[in-house]
Amino acid sequence: MSAPIERMEPGPQPGSAPVRPIAAVPARVEEPTDAPRPATGAWLPGDPVGRRQFVDVGTVALELGGEVSEVRVAYETWGELAPDGSNAVLILHALTGDSHVTGAPGVGHPTPGWWDEVIGPGRDIDTDRWFVVAPNVLGGCQGTTGPSSLHDDGRAWGARFPNVTVRDQVEVERRVADHLGVDTWAAVVGGSMGGMRVLEWAITHPERVRGIAPLAVSATATADQIAVQSIQIETIQADPAFRGGDYLLDVHTDPERAQGPTEGLAIARRLAHFSYRSAEELDVRFGRQAQGDEDPLRGGRFAVQSYLEYHGAKLTRRFDAASYVVLTRSMNSHDVGRDRGGVAAALRRVDAEVLVAGVESDRLYPIGEQHRLAHLLRVPGGRAKIVRSPHGHDGFLIERDQVGRMLGELLERVVAR
Repeated sequence: MSAPIERMEPGPQPGSAPVRPIAAVPARVEEPTDAPRPATGAWLPGDPVGRRQFVDVGTVALELGGEVSEVRVAYETWGELAPDGSNAVLILHALTGDSHVTGAPGVGHPTPGWWDEVIGPGRDIDTDRWFVVAPNVLGGCQGTTGPSSLHDDGRAWGARFPNVTVRDQVEVERRVADHLGVDTWAAVVGGSMGGMRVLEWAITHPERVRGIAPLAVSATATADQIAVQSIQIETIQADPAFRGGDYLLDVHTDPERAQGPTEGLAIARRLAHFSYRSAEELDVRFGRQAQGDEDPLRGGRFAVQSYLEYHGAKLTRRFDAASYVVLTRSMNSHDVGRDRGGVAAALRRVDAEVLVAGVESDRLYPIGEQHRLAHLLRVPGGRAKIVRSPHGHDGFLIERDQVGRMLGELLERVVAR
């Protein structure tokens, strides 16, 4: 029986961390640079390495058949592994994230860490105490083998890269753990697509996980999520420059000639970003404002249109369209109950301290999904922790004070277990 769903009223609760307010913005939204978009925003061999480390984990046989040969994984670490290996924490990124969880932008890392206020010396996940590992996911584009990576024939995988599932991605991460000498994770933590892998880790390898924190995620991909994500895939594929994924074949051999489906990727990102934010936030920030001196009634844009266009164009400079397709398909495959006797039976395998948390204003992964997950994972009280935020799904990234405090409490429970 699923836990009942309650209407959660927004606003801070007694003792909770402050909620970041929604700020109205000037009518003109910052426009992206006019610089040409690259065929792919992927990290490619020869690009600055930054803090990335690499490990070759061999050929991976896939759940749906086929294999990916000679898989290389990019990852970053912070802190030192304890002699008994008891202090390792695995951080798993969301769809367009990467291994650069914390740290300043610089050579090899054009953007700052996406959880910079959560992880580091003296922070809630204290790297003076914990050994933190963050890999780039299988099928990704920031150093781990994916469609933009070199195949054995010296050209990019491109359209030859197979469909991978969340379970395949966890198998690759298991091999990284073995390489690092981590027999048991003190905690496995991640939100959204990262939360899917958290659940798979705890179900597939319960003996190797002492604590888990699946954030802003559900036990299966819902029809609503599959619908919006499938449209994003089709938008990229409809771009004539996609060429079935083979636009990447020229990226390594003739980068000057290569052209990518940047328009399709930008539109897909606009749709995704819209689903990641709340209606309340968009209305408060933008309302019906025009973009600068443009007149929307005469062919001009609303400010919210410019905002989404900006985020779409921005992603094309740091991500790859084919990876976006591969990873979104893997998210659509998410179902912890597949071939395990159903969701409830699968989640009964979990033997760990559990933190389930969701964002009250999330319309893509509504809070009711996290309450159901908490109920099935036998969380005391059967209720998920609530991140108080008006910012929608992205609240698990934005409300770092609240999320960090929850993660710190989870780690203390793991230590006391």
